Amino acid sequence: MAGGVSLAGVPGVASGDPAQGHSGHDRPPLAQKPSRELAKILREVDQKRIEATVRKLVSFGTRHTLSAQDDPARGIGAARDWMFAELSKYAADSGGRMTVELQSYIQEPDGARIPVPTKITNVVATLRGSVAPNRVYVITGHYDSRVSDVMNATDDAPGADDDASGVAVVMEAARVLSKHDSAATVIFAPVAGEEQGLYGSAHLAQVLKAAGADVQAMFTNDIVGSSTADDGTRDPRTIRLFTEGVPTSETPEEANIRRAVGGENDSPARQLGRFVRDVADNDATGMHVRVIYRRDRYLRGGDHISFLEQGYPAARFTEPNENFAHQHQDIRVENGVQFGDLIEFVDFAFMARVCRVNVATMWSAANAPGTPKNVRILTAQLTNNTDLAWDRGTEPDLAGYEVVWRETTAPEWTHAIPVGDVTSTSIDMSKDNVFFGVRAVDRAGRHSPVAFPKPQS
Repeated sequence: MAGGVSLAGVPGVASGDPAQGHSGHDRPPLAQKPSRELAKILREVDQKRIEATVRKLVSFGTRHTLSAQDDPARGIGAARDWMFAELSKYAADSGGRMTVELQSYIQEPDGARIPVPTKITNVVATLRGSVAPNRVYVITGHYDSRVSDVMNATDDAPGADDDASGVAVVMEAARVLSKHDSAATVIFAPVAGEEQGLYGSAHLAQVLKAAGADVQAMFTNDIVGSSTADDGTRDPRTIRLFTEGVPTSETPEEANIRRAVGGENDSPARQLGRFVRDVADNDATGMHVRVIYRRDRYLRGGDHISFLEQGYPAARFTEPNENFAHQHQDIRVENGVQFGDLIEFVDFAFMARVCRVNVATMWSAANAPGTPKNVRILTAQLTNNTDLAWDRGTEPDLAGYEVVWRETTAPEWTHAIPVGDVTSTSIDMSKDNVFFGVRAVDRAGRHSPVAFPKPQS
């Protein structure tokens, strides 16, 4: 086996520093310190622009999917056209890096929340990769809104938190990153039809799948505007990231393998959660990323599910504690309590930090090598060593690979073993006792998300 590794004296075997982070939380054991370039990019995030975007979206009265498509001042069409115009300005200032399009289709009646043929339009800004353009990363927020009655398309539905906040994060991330070269392609997409059934994101995911896009990560920002819970307590330095365990798209054969070797906590989505913690839970973003081991909030769902259904790794950012009086509610005062998703209840400084988490994540992933493919644990012979193999990436600045491992009870990768620019290695540890993964590293030290191996006899 090429690239055999003994653990004795290997640099990085116990890499990482469990020092306390900015908010008193332990940093991930393998956390990657932001480079000077990334730290500079993060400082470009503008809280005032985020606030202006939320205020503009709220000004359209309602953005219900069934509201007016052609009124220039009110309804979902007005919001769509304004976002397209704003993102087009960013594209014009990008030096040719970014393009913007309206991606529309007609959704036929579904017998539930779409009663008549309805035009669904996503606003899609594409920052094309300069090195690996076929490798794709996606972030979304949904721009439609609602009140208590999901079919009420006329009453004011400001949707400041749900989800003008997410759209503002996505648009500001697009503005910032469009000014910088990206090795891989990043798509920034305000999507429609979420409240009526995830329709816009489903269409976007299907279009990418049909085109054969290598989507290596997707994140939705949905309800990311408030740091205050319903009891008034605040947690302004935490963002939740929901990551599924058993993959939504898992086949019966894959389920059998998972049951045989473990991996319930090692889905591609869980690897994304660990990656986000590694690159975006730090002083440069000012945030702690709390990874939640669920696909979404209890018995609910968001636009990342559309991508999970297509077999793409995906996860959801959501504020730390929701106030349900301020989402999916008619605007009213009841027993002295103000209901409604009003702009007075959102926190623009919090949104700016959430945006920095997104920017750090997308920039780090897009400029690192891609996640290794076809990673296997070779089991033709039973030994107490662990033999691993993978396909070599094609990035010109690829420096090599690291094997990561952790105890089976540990939530995050704790050790990294550099193995060089090889496509196989043997580690003198038993695969029965720990979990292994493989990640790619470039010459600047940036690393990809981890790929969890499958057994190959």
